[in-house]
Amino acid sequence: MKNVNCQISLLLRWVSFLIPECGILSKELKNLVMETGPYYFVKNLPLHELITQEFINTFVKKGSCYALTHNTNIDEDNTVALLPNGKLILSLDKDTYEETGLQGRPSQYSGRKVMKFIVSIDLMDLSFNPNSKKYERISWSFKEKKPLKFDFLLAWHHTGAEESTMMSYFSNYRIQELQPKIALSTVTELQCPVLRSGALQGEPEAACSAPELLDWLGAVFSRADLTNEPNSFVSTYCCPQPSTVVARAYLCTITGFILPEKICLLLEQLCHYFDEPKLAPWVTLSVQGFADSPVSWRENEHGFRKGGEHLYNFVIFNNQDYWLQMAVGANDDCPP
Repeated sequence: MKNVNCQISLLLRWVSFLIPECGILSKELKNLVMETGPYYFVKNLPLHELITQEFINTFVKKGSCYALTHNTNIDEDNTVALLPNGKLILSLDKDTYEETGLQGRPSQYSGRKVMKFIVSIDLMDLSFNPNSKKYERISWSFKEKKPLKFDFLLAWHHTGAEESTMMSYFSNYRIQELQPKIALSTVTELQCPVLRSGALQGEPEAACSAPELLDWLGAVFSRADLTNEPNSFVSTYCCPQPSTVVARAYLCTITGFILPEKICLLLEQLCHYFDEPKLAPWVTLSVQGFADSPVSWRENEHGFRKGGEHLYNFVIFNNQDYWLQMAVGANDDCPP
């Protein structure tokens, strides 16, 4: 799995992994789970703070910096995202877009009457030309012509020994350091679908298909009752067949503003789970992005309409084969 890119989706809010026939998490996995934070919440942060030379030199150039507007709805509000490649993506309503005076393009999900526009600003390019007319125009737009403020979630990944200075850098604003919420549990007597790594479409009476697995995982993560008892009015869903009952399975769910780099470490450790013989035939790692992010896959524009879903799921088999499943809502482009 060396060539697998864990950063296909960049702005992540939820990750969960399931290990059948496991009651206690290994020390290595537990340490990774506990080290998925921190991230930061900044109240009423002016947008121009993200394009200053100091911010770019301190965070964007020295690691992977992520930012996303908080409590904004992509289909109703202005939303902003900063990606680790230094691209600042703005999804603006028509009035705001015209007031900024910036160059952009109509949203591909606008329909006949264009009400949303997308502006992309390359901060790395701006940093190499701090005296350019382009930088002056953008800075003037954000500072004077149309000052915009948002509540932001921020996260920063860096590989050097330098400690994060996010708290001190934004000390003039209301900033909080947050940790992801972690839920660890053991599920007993769990009915699991039988899978074969070489049978994505399943095999009659021998193995379930990849789509059936994805549906089943959704039910497990939602803690739905999978017994399909006659008196159950909450859920009539049951485990696809063929299936097998495992005595216990370990379920871990992490919620917050999660760095893709942390997901890669989790995935790598799960691949090493089968370095020694295990009873489990496979393990899964599921990741979900923010529904109201202006981007979904890499820099692709994110549609919404009903749900705004964009997620991916790894299934790692004990023979080191794997499946990668990607899914989006009805108003989105297919994943790359």
